[in-house]
Amino acid sequence: MASGDTLTETKPVGAKAAPPFRAEHVGSFLRPPELQAARQSFKKGEMSKAEFRLLQDKAVKAVVKVQEELGFEAVTDGEIRRDSWHLDFTSRLANVAVIPPKLSVRFHTREGDIDFAPPSLEITGKLGRPSKIFVDDFIYLESVTRAVPKQTIPSPTMLHFRGGRAAVSKDAYPEMDEFYADLAAVYREEIADYAAAGCRYLQIDETNLAYLCDPALRAEVATKFGEDPSRLVTTYAALLNDTIRDRPADMVVGMHLCRGNNESAWVAEGGYEPVAEVLFNGINIDAYFLEYDSPRAGDFAPLRFVPKGKTVVLGLVTTKVGQMESKDEIKRRIDEAAKYVPLDQLALSPQCGFSSTSAGNKISYDDQVAKLRFVREVAREVWG
Repeated sequence: MASGDTLTETKPVGAKAAPPFRAEHVGSFLRPPELQAARQSFKKGEMSKAEFRLLQDKAVKAVVKVQEELGFEAVTDGEIRRDSWHLDFTSRLANVAVIPPKLSVRFHTREGDIDFAPPSLEITGKLGRPSKIFVDDFIYLESVTRAVPKQTIPSPTMLHFRGGRAAVSKDAYPEMDEFYADLAAVYREEIADYAAAGCRYLQIDETNLAYLCDPALRAEVATKFGEDPSRLVTTYAALLNDTIRDRPADMVVGMHLCRGNNESAWVAEGGYEPVAEVLFNGINIDAYFLEYDSPRAGDFAPLRFVPKGKTVVLGLVTTKVGQMESKDEIKRRIDEAAKYVPLDQLALSPQCGFSSTSAGNKISYDDQVAKLRFVREVAREVWG
């Protein structure tokens, strides 16, 4: 693209017949107030699991309808059933315990910083999957949509990053290679069940490769856990490849990189350069959902490592505040990214979900819908 050109002057490259589509939603939706109240009643034992499930079903149908009416070709269940984007999954693996924090982080907001230490995970014995985790949730999603159902799951790296070697039982796993092999195996079991249920679009939500872009967090990983941050990137890449190695040939796998998204706060800062080469060429996935809604994600130069055949979904629209972006500004930023990756390999999404935990970000329901409508409109104008 010549300097000074705009995307509106460029011939659209057209829609896509398979995911990732030109307009995408990363995953989560704000939980409706009635579901929030029901969750508290369920936790107190005042509501049965079956009653709570029916209310969750109703909420899933509602967010599916919103996505379909906005014209999204792929839809999620909004992660409506989850209290936490990752703990609802990881805590259901055998011999995984949720424990007090071991890695302190500082969440950042527009109003100032918040010291926060998220829960850590401890591996107390051999990993296993006693039962299916989100499989029934996917089956329900598929039953209530005409669009492509997208299943989201937390990255397996979550079982290591917040505790390191010290959080993994040496009796169960004297060698870490055994731990990573078992971890990938239990994930493969879950993915195989998604595939059997008809899932052909899977998204892995990965925070830790994004955290390893932050110099302060890299230093903390080295000092607290004794890990070499650069080596950890390649270790995680191997784990992720082992996790998805048996997926069907027609299953599209994307990876969302997130720097933290809790009640409109974030954790990590720093561009993708420290992980880019391994991220784009060392992990066998099809698409990357990348945060690019603020300067904390750096510039687009790391996209020069993206090979042909892979898609970058640019998360240019923030979910952290309700203020709407400018279409012209978003188009200019897509133009900038297209200097490193062909326009035909790009797509657009919000930078993250709207509610990574049940508390949700500090925006309104109407803001949420407006953001998604905006993404869809811009994608149409750019790609046709």
